[in-house]
Amino acid sequence: MTDPAHGAQHSAAAFHAVYGAEPHGTWAAPGRVNLIGEHTDYNDGFVMPLALPHTTIAAAAPRTDGVLRLHSAGAPGGTVALHLDDLRPAPDAGWAAYPAGVVWAMREAGHPVGGADLHFTSTVPLGAGLSSSAALEVATALALDDLHGLGLPRAELARLAQRAENAFVGVPCGIMDQTAAACCTAGHALFLDTRDLTHRHVPFDLGAQRLRLLVVDTRVRHRLGDGAYAKRRAGCERGARALGVRALRDIPYAHLPEALAALPPEPDLRALVRHVVTENHRVEQTVAHLDAGRPRAIGPLLTAGHASLRDDFRVSCPELDLAVEAAGAAGALGARMTGGGFGGSALVLVDEDAARPVTEALHTAFATAGHTPPRIFPAVPGPGARRLTP
Repeated sequence: MTDPAHGAQHSAAAFHAVYGAEPHGTWAAPGRVNLIGEHTDYNDGFVMPLALPHTTIAAAAPRTDGVLRLHSAGAPGGTVALHLDDLRPAPDAGWAAYPAGVVWAMREAGHPVGGADLHFTSTVPLGAGLSSSAALEVATALALDDLHGLGLPRAELARLAQRAENAFVGVPCGIMDQTAAACCTAGHALFLDTRDLTHRHVPFDLGAQRLRLLVVDTRVRHRLGDGAYAKRRAGCERGARALGVRALRDIPYAHLPEALAALPPEPDLRALVRHVVTENHRVEQTVAHLDAGRPRAIGPLLTAGHASLRDDFRVSCPELDLAVEAAGAAGALGARMTGGGFGGSALVLVDEDAARPVTEALHTAFATAGHTPPRIFPAVPGPGARRLTP
């Protein structure tokens, strides 16, 4: 169910069933796929996400007793009740830590956010590398912003959602996912500079060129809070310190050989730096191709990005590698993993006529390898966060 109107009605009815009252409104925030620019956001680099039609919907109403009640249609355990004065960072608190962290971050920033009842429904696949957590955070932030009449800019809502995930949940993610959920527009990819959050909406109408972008959910679930993500981020920060720059985005692509030679003789460190610098360059090349009306030309950049994530950053997995290899062998223009890695989803760029044979080849390859069948669907750029009903 990705129809927002139907989702809003369903969410409002579920809110009434849980809390015995009508919500004051419903708000939606989308999942995202990142076309290119992976593990560059926490290095102050460039990214290019687009919003999916899959959303998390929050139905909400304010409370005056300082209590926050949270309920999710997709989570066991019933309603979670918390007092605002007792909110503390809780890395192992499960799904409720994400919306609770948003409330905490907004209050920490001085915004007059009170108690609330919130009910969540979602069509964003969990653990698929499609930013289900950011959709949950941004839907919460937008609902609370409207309920309390704060009028915060979308970029600020994204920052608060990121702080919730960093400081409250304990995942040291960059700003890309929350900004994509808050700021994307339909029919466009978001070219985002994660240093200053300046961004530009780049037209991404593949249908006009008889192309499709497929999402291949490998159904291999990942958990970014397990230390692997944090380890790579720390390595990138160590590389920047060793090179005397604020962040790895400050290393020009043309000067990469000299930068690698100046690093300590540690292969892992050099590989992390090489990925970030070359990935930023691939984002800039992708933007140039799309601005020039050459979307087919981005295919090799996607595949090169996957090789870098697999070999230098080492965040791929056998299922993601198989998806990229099988798609390429079946005639795809390019393919790569998307998201934080260690599972999740791949993106495949195909000619419209090749979408079906490539899809069939992927299912065959996964079956032959004994993997769980992948879930494959087209990625059509949708809108960012918005209020659905008054």
